[in-house]
Amino acid sequence: MGKRVAVIFGSRSVEHEVSVITAHQVMRALEAGMHQVIPIYITKEGGWFTGDVLKDLRTFKKLDLNVLHRVHITPDPTLPYLFKSVGKGLFGREQDIAVDVIFPVVHGTYGEDGTLQGLLEMAGVPYVGCGVTASAVGMDKVLMKAAFKQNDLPVVHYVWFPRYQWEKQPEQVLERVEQALSYPVFVKPANLGSSVGISKAKDREELSFALEVASQYDRKLLVEQGIEDVQEINCAVMGNDELIPSACEEPISWEAFLGYDDKYLRGAGGKGMKGGRRKLPADISEELTRHIQSLAMKAFQAIDGLGMARVDLLIDRKTGQVYVNEVNTIPGSMAFHLWQAIGLTPAQVVDNLLQLALDAWEDKKRTVFSYPTTLLEQADLSLAQK
Repeated sequence: MGKRVAVIFGSRSVEHEVSVITAHQVMRALEAGMHQVIPIYITKEGGWFTGDVLKDLRTFKKLDLNVLHRVHITPDPTLPYLFKSVGKGLFGREQDIAVDVIFPVVHGTYGEDGTLQGLLEMAGVPYVGCGVTASAVGMDKVLMKAAFKQNDLPVVHYVWFPRYQWEKQPEQVLERVEQALSYPVFVKPANLGSSVGISKAKDREELSFALEVASQYDRKLLVEQGIEDVQEINCAVMGNDELIPSACEEPISWEAFLGYDDKYLRGAGGKGMKGGRRKLPADISEELTRHIQSLAMKAFQAIDGLGMARVDLLIDRKTGQVYVNEVNTIPGSMAFHLWQAIGLTPAQVVDNLLQLALDAWEDKKRTVFSYPTTLLEQADLSLAQK
């Protein structure tokens, strides 16, 4: 039986446009699976809107908010609805909008970082994907790498420091990086995806510029050891307790480093994120494929993942060493192509994710959140009078 699914996308993120494209791929897959889709679009300013025209990607070429209904979400789980349409509802009245499950498709800040998940937890509604903790850890590359190391997963050498330290002591920061790592290095904001703000530095001058760029996007800066001859491999993972891995792919960049424009704009021919080049399956042995799939599942468990994520790994061609690079808890295009390579259609993927969301919700309801006590009855009433 089809579900009423609210797909939340957009939001205050530098990955706003990527989110819009992914959301439309998800909505098409949901409708193919006979689910009723309720699009919830969050503008770059943070306004929440709904309307059937949001299901048409052409709407966003010249978006007119006046044809949409403004909505707000309630964190009150005792109410029979989640969203309320205000101002332009049916017959000019407010409308209650009930849903069965939420499908967050917000990349980056205010959506993939645990903030939206926290709101949905307060609202008491099932939602697709990782919870608050896994989303936050998966977004913060510094915390993520700490979780990987704690679980004995291989990561490249790195250093990190707060933005204020770079601004106040730039020379000391440069010296610290050069003492810990050798060129080339990669400089990244700790809390962004889609390669935004990431640069490769081959000397001190480029390192200084890269740190300045990254400091515009986050308060924590990460510098990783670069690998001269590297093979990038992506593998998705799906499940809650019992996990399955996807096929492995090797993304092929047009340049030495695949940046934001490479991933989503250049050569796409109007096909959005499908325009990138890749080897699928990756040109690696069956044994190495199984090893990478195992690492991907362990990385997913290390951040306490639920639902699905894409894990990005690196292979040093010279040594054969495999490193876990990062986990993307809401990957671009929901990694549909990786699942199609093992026979799952996008409609089947979203069906699985909806069921995993409902299973996680049922499991959560088994947890005790309230404990009866007589503390208030025994409290000293004189305390309340002071």
